[in-house]
Amino acid sequence: MPWIQLRLQANEETAEKYSDWLSAAGAQAVTFIDAQDTPIYEPLPGDEVIYWANTVVMGLFDAAHDMEKVISYLKSIHPEKAEMAYKLEQLEDKDWEREWMDNFHPMKFGERLWICPSWREVPDPEAVNVMLDPGLAFGTGTHPTTALCLTWLDGLDLTGKTVVDFGCGSGILSLAALKLGAKKVIGIDIDPQALQASLENAKRNGCEDRLELYLPKDQPSLKADVVVANILAGPLKELAPTIIEFVGDKGLLALSGVLENQAPELQTIYGQWCAMDPIQVQDEWVRLSGVRS
Repeated sequence: MPWIQLRLQANEETAEKYSDWLSAAGAQAVTFIDAQDTPIYEPLPGDEVIYWANTVVMGLFDAAHDMEKVISYLKSIHPEKAEMAYKLEQLEDKDWEREWMDNFHPMKFGERLWICPSWREVPDPEAVNVMLDPGLAFGTGTHPTTALCLTWLDGLDLTGKTVVDFGCGSGILSLAALKLGAKKVIGIDIDPQALQASLENAKRNGCEDRLELYLPKDQPSLKADVVVANILAGPLKELAPTIIEFVGDKGLLALSGVLENQAPELQTIYGQWCAMDPIQVQDEWVRLSGVRS
């Protein structure tokens, strides 16, 4: 069926209230997006949800819904009625899951590595191919931070190495490391659904026997040859002692999920333990890397 989308401009204080209002007005679904592309770390279970300073709250309504009544209702309860910023959009009827699948194509990283949707043919059967179905977790290789990490992994000799993937998401970096020759990968994530997605993708690639998955409260104590953490600058700063503990003597470290203006502080923090390389930048996002000294 066709849909109408109502977008409301909000902030971290009003986003949840606007969500409640849209639901009360008959929205079939309510979602939040960041108006300024500022990432926020996913909260731990039970933690308070934090919204962006500039949030767009989107309500999805059946096209037959009386949107004039919805707007009147929202304005009547809005504390600053004349200043309520909103936008109505007509959405055509589509199979949105199919649309996404049709636009997720195989992608090459570095010299050897391909990330391929599980529903498509591989372009090069002789290459290192990771078959991926993200499922409910993030990570397809399309974001610059993931791409930077995949390219870095492709440039390493991982034969027989132990790798820690801190914040594993869909398991894309874990699987890339395993397909590139790693002996074992330990994937850690705060989201149980991410661990499930990683396991399913590992089974799809026939390497589940070499992948261990943990929530942070269960994570093991070990020294790895390679550690990669593609999360965000805030957690990378706060969790620096935890992350660095995984890096063995002369071990390699890569960090991403970092904007260019956030990189100098992290270079300094991790430079206490590692000889840091020059940063690598893609579309304002950064990968930091180094060797445990």
